[in-house]
Amino acid sequence: MSSLLQGVNLYLIGMMGSGKTTVGRLLAKHLSYGFVDTDDVIVQVAGKSINQLFAESGEAAFRQLESDVLSQVCSFTKLAIATGGGIVTRQENWSYLHHGLIVWLDAPVDILYSRLEADDTRPLLHDVDPREKLRSLLEQRQPLYSQADLQITINKSETPEQIAERVIEAIPSVLKTPVSQNN
Repeated sequence: MSSLLQGVNLYLIGMMGSGKTTVGRLLAKHLSYGFVDTDDVIVQVAGKSINQLFAESGEAAFRQLESDVLSQVCSFTKLAIATGGGIVTRQENWSYLHHGLIVWLDAPVDILYSRLEADDTRPLLHDVDPREKLRSLLEQRQPLYSQADLQITINKSETPEQIAERVIEAIPSVLKTPVSQNN
């Protein structure tokens, strides 16, 4: 599989709680790739939590920092990269994402909500109705997420390992096979 990918990065997109970090780590291990979570890099660069960044600087400043981090990360190869859920909302980010293979982990709102219900580190869910906020964000972002090379629909009963395996199995369907020299 690694030879088929030829070092091309995998970018995992999808809503918060869809499993991008967990599945990304598994994919990196399976492919002998490095793993990067753009949110972790943002926290390191800013020296602040994402909650603090949102509170002190606002979402627009966070999104700019997110784009800056993505632009740096895409210059490397052989990485599985878990991106923030809203990374798809800025047009400039698509030019970076298209340097690699884009995998959308598509999880229904009920799964997202059950995974995030007790998580208070998500600034966009500091809302009177977090489930409705998730539904609204997913509805806004769905047309953007659907531009991914691969869409992997998440089922409640699947383990992260099974999801990673489905991604691995689906990758050849979207890669162009190298042209043989012996034609």
